[in-house]
Amino acid sequence: MSYSVGQVAGFAGVTVRTLHHYDDIGLLAPSGRSRAGHRRYSDADLDRLQQILFYRELGFPLDEVAVLLDDLATGRGDPRAHLRRQHELLTARIERLQKMAAAVEHAMEARTMGIHLTPEERFEVFGDKDPEQYAEEAEARWGGTAQYAESQRRAARYTKQDWKRLQAEVDDWSERYTALMASGEPATGEAAMDLAEEHRRHISRWFYECPYDMHRCLGDMYVADERFKAFYDAMRPGLAEHLREAITANADRGAR
Repeated sequence: MSYSVGQVAGFAGVTVRTLHHYDDIGLLAPSGRSRAGHRRYSDADLDRLQQILFYRELGFPLDEVAVLLDDLATGRGDPRAHLRRQHELLTARIERLQKMAAAVEHAMEARTMGIHLTPEERFEVFGDKDPEQYAEEAEARWGGTAQYAESQRRAARYTKQDWKRLQAEVDDWSERYTALMASGEPATGEAAMDLAEEHRRHISRWFYECPYDMHRCLGDMYVADERFKAFYDAMRPGLAEHLREAITANADRGAR
């Protein structure tokens, strides 16, 4: 069997120009020619091309590839030693790729929710709270939504100073909502609804557009999900329920 240059290019996933170049430099000269003078490659030529591409994939320059293969072809190289060398090179390459994959995976984890801060910066911004505590669950629950994607895009751009401003807003709002509850303000009062509206706008400003209907759903989740309820009730007992009522009242006001 013999093959045209186009066929070989298709088999190997290289260009015809590459095969012409290999021929010109003597790295892979086709074993035959057609009557019209076109290159024809044999099975042995394909074996040599496979070896060439193997070493090229490992980063060997073409002149070194030529020496390696010519030594093997002329009997100066031990075929078994050649295979062992290939195995060693492949093993080393695999180890490098595994390390690279691990580094990329680590970087992906570090960028979850876009919070790529050093441990010192995280503590400076968030204190002892872990901003990524529920990141995996959030991705599992909402990863396919436009809101989650928008949140990821925005957060990926935030600097340490951005996160500090965001957290300062949260702290300020929490203090004022706690004080509002302590003063006995009802959840359906104007003051509580105004703070609920601040809460909605904070989400829209920093993470994703949060219309009133979505804000209602969040309010329900703050009560139904024990972890969210614990988060808000830690500010003041009953705050999660109070906030949900305020969010509902504010959404009703916004719909008028």
